[in-house]
Amino acid sequence: MVVVNKKQQKTLQEIYERPTRADIRWRDVESLFSALGADIEEGNGSRVCVALRGTRAVFHRPHPGRIAGRLMIDGVRDFLMRAGVKH
Repeated sequence: MVVVNKKQQKTLQEIYERPTRADIRWRDVESLFSALGADIEEGNGSRVCVALRGTRAVFHRPHPGRIAGRLMIDGVRDFLMRAGVKH
C-alpha cells in the first residue's frame, strides 16, 4: 500500500492539473516518486532515471533554477499515467 503525505498528494494533484503548471519544485516531484515506491538512480550530469511499476523514464533536473517547467511536468504526468498512478 502506497502512503503519501499531504504535500505529496498536493504535488500529485498539481501534476495532473490542466493547463499544465509551471511552478512545481523538482524536489517535490522526486519526493512524490519516492513515496510511490519508485527506484531513483542518478545518471550523468543532471539526469535522473526513475522506475515505477515496470515503467521507466529519464528526466533532467532543472538548473540553475529548481522549478520544473511545463514540458517537464507534461513528461512526469505521462510517466505517472503509464505507471498507473491516478490522482
